[in-house]
Amino acid sequence: MKLNKCLKLALNILLHSKLRSWLTIVGIVIGVAAVVAIVSIGQGLQQNVQSRLGGLGADIITISPGGGKAAGGFRGGFGGGEQESAASVKSKNLTKQDIQVIKSVENINLAEGIISGRGVVYYLGQKASASIDGVDPLVWKEITVSELDQGRFIGPTDYNAVVVGSRIAKTTFKQLLALNREITIEGKSFKIAGILKESGGGDDGKIIMPINAARETLTNAGNDNLNSIIVKVTDADLIDETVANIDQKLMLSRHVAEQKKDYSINTAKATQERVASVTQTMTLFLGAIAAVSLIVGAVGIANTMFTSVLEKTKDIGIMKAIGAGNKDIMFIFMFNSGLVGLVGGLLGIGLGSIISGLIPMLGLRLMGGGGPTGGALTTAISPGLLISALFLSIIIGMAAGIIPAYRASKLKPVDALRYE
Repeated sequence: MKLNKCLKLALNILLHSKLRSWLTIVGIVIGVAAVVAIVSIGQGLQQNVQSRLGGLGADIITISPGGGKAAGGFRGGFGGGEQESAASVKSKNLTKQDIQVIKSVENINLAEGIISGRGVVYYLGQKASASIDGVDPLVWKEITVSELDQGRFIGPTDYNAVVVGSRIAKTTFKQLLALNREITIEGKSFKIAGILKESGGGDDGKIIMPINAARETLTNAGNDNLNSIIVKVTDADLIDETVANIDQKLMLSRHVAEQKKDYSINTAKATQERVASVTQTMTLFLGAIAAVSLIVGAVGIANTMFTSVLEKTKDIGIMKAIGAGNKDIMFIFMFNSGLVGLVGGLLGIGLGSIISGLIPMLGLRLMGGGGPTGGALTTAISPGLLISALFLSIIIGMAAGIIPAYRASKLKPVDALRYE
């Protein structure tokens, strides 16, 4: 029997078992729709993370005090940039000498030291605690990946001027911060020279001021210690090699071994790879949970196929009596189960795409916003996801029909014709 004839007979079985077949198809629809919707959330999260981290500067290196991985990750990006590891708090021992050592490495374009801390801020009679960075104005405006929303960056002649992040400007106080208004930080008056655009990075929640002013404003700032050193390289393609060279020179100048390093080096690229790995794992995990419903659907297909074989036992006997072989019978029932998977997969893809499109419209937010993984929950559906979901539903359908099809093909014509 030709395959197209087997396919027609399989389609005929599907069409003449409407209620049972469509109930089975509903199980596949739900499973496929769940996979498409949930995986699209994961893919949207990955794209959101990549776009946010991609703007953090592929040519930027951050050196932080304390060994191992810095808790805050890449400054101004992942993790908000406001956290510090316990080692950082105890050993804020980066110095100006370290900057000179770093500048001696090839491929270094700019390097600046930053001091960080928290201070009490007053604005129009309201009080708040804010994260404060002291920077070299000339170098910082060349290195920073943050963009201005209003005003200007601080310059070398500024002392009592600051640039504030978008979150500080919009949400910290009841009244919005405005350009050229006065704010008081640790008892000293400063004028707002600029307000940064929202970026999802750590600078959103910071007040930036000249480093000399910060040393006199922040407690325990010292005259030489630095909380971090930010480096901009000339060629971003050589950043891994540059990191290795910086690491070697710092170990020599600070007289530490590899196992006892009292500093850590981070890059946007390394942070991007770590976050991408986490989001990929989460996407796979969510997809695996959704795939459980497909297994339930496969059980439904198998049950439907066993029932169909029982109902069609006499028909199988007749087909075998007029010359149909075991392989023909098996193909008919496998095509039938495959068609159930195909129809369920197509409908599931449609339903999953609709759900995926509705999720951003609901205005859901993920992880509270603020970091690279924050903000409005978005989804992304790739052609590969749709093709994979459809292929998976067909395979599951045919796999669920293998045993019933095999049993049908092994029926003896005489026994099948006698079946009541």
